[in-house]
Amino acid sequence: MKEHGETEIKISECSFISAMTLTLKSDENIPEKYILPPLQRPNPRLMDHPSTNLPLIDLSLLKDPLFRSQTINQIHTACNKLGFFQVVNHGIPISVMQDALDIAKEFFHLPSKEKMQLASANVRDPVRYGTSMNHGTDKMFYWRDFIKHYANPISEWIQLWPSNPPTYREKMGSYAKAVHILQKQLMAIVLENLGLNANYMHDEIEEGSQAMTVNCYPPCPKPDLTLGIPPHSDYGTLTILNQNQQGLQIMDKDRKWHSVPFIQGALTVQLGDQIEVMSNGRYKSTFHRATVNNKRNRLSIASLHSLPIEKKVGPAPQLVDEQYPIAYREGSFGEFLDHISKKCLSETRYIDTLKIL
Repeated sequence: MKEHGETEIKISECSFISAMTLTLKSDENIPEKYILPPLQRPNPRLMDHPSTNLPLIDLSLLKDPLFRSQTINQIHTACNKLGFFQVVNHGIPISVMQDALDIAKEFFHLPSKEKMQLASANVRDPVRYGTSMNHGTDKMFYWRDFIKHYANPISEWIQLWPSNPPTYREKMGSYAKAVHILQKQLMAIVLENLGLNANYMHDEIEEGSQAMTVNCYPPCPKPDLTLGIPPHSDYGTLTILNQNQQGLQIMDKDRKWHSVPFIQGALTVQLGDQIEVMSNGRYKSTFHRATVNNKRNRLSIASLHSLPIEKKVGPAPQLVDEQYPIAYREGSFGEFLDHISKKCLSETRYIDTLKIL
């Protein structure tokens, strides 16, 4: 099997050309199936100039009685207005964050033949290497390679993770465990801000699903014509993102895109669809996308948290009344996976099927 000059790689029934392979070809153009219609393309000016007024929250102030309530209120305002915020002083050492990004870089630079041993189009596989969003259902392709694997409880899943690079499990595992602790802390605050007991669904959150999506967005010769990921929201409770450079964009309530600045040591927190459902629409999930550049690899590690995969969740009964009638049916992360295994994620959202009109 050719290493860099292949036109197509086939392992079992999985077949695709990786974004890394396309970059290595050094072609000044990109394949037509990656070129978006003009109205769906990113704004180059936004890509170069990140927004500076997006919420940045210092979590160390939660430990200070003088600032705790103010910090909790900042999180509420961010959830209410954008469904998004960045956090610093979050308790995860920068060295642990950087080690995870460094080992991700090593993984994506492995020979294609080795990575393809983990390739799959089955969205329920516990470990899955792929490209675009889901090459099995995508009508448009996107400039991204990824490795996804479950992480909670880590003792159950880590032996299925890549064994090469040799320190992948150790370094990615250390980060996965640390970010799982952080999401439990943040979930307690989000629930408290909604007027729910901080222990609401405590066991389901503790035992919930954690899917690590490790992304590589290689340099693209025409970054203004394509995207790394199309606009979408995550079906889960919280997504916590670690990245090595700018590239994430979020949409506000006026449907305007904002480029999220890269801040050394900061983590990005986005609300998922399960929070929108649980809150009966008081909080909305974050609509976001990923842009690409023509200079260097962008790496990101998205830790996607949800309730247990088959656990159905609907609006919290305490948040349903005459003023806020029930607005969503129950749904589960497993049903979401079944949904995206049949339909293109960029065209239809699972949460829309749960809305009561």
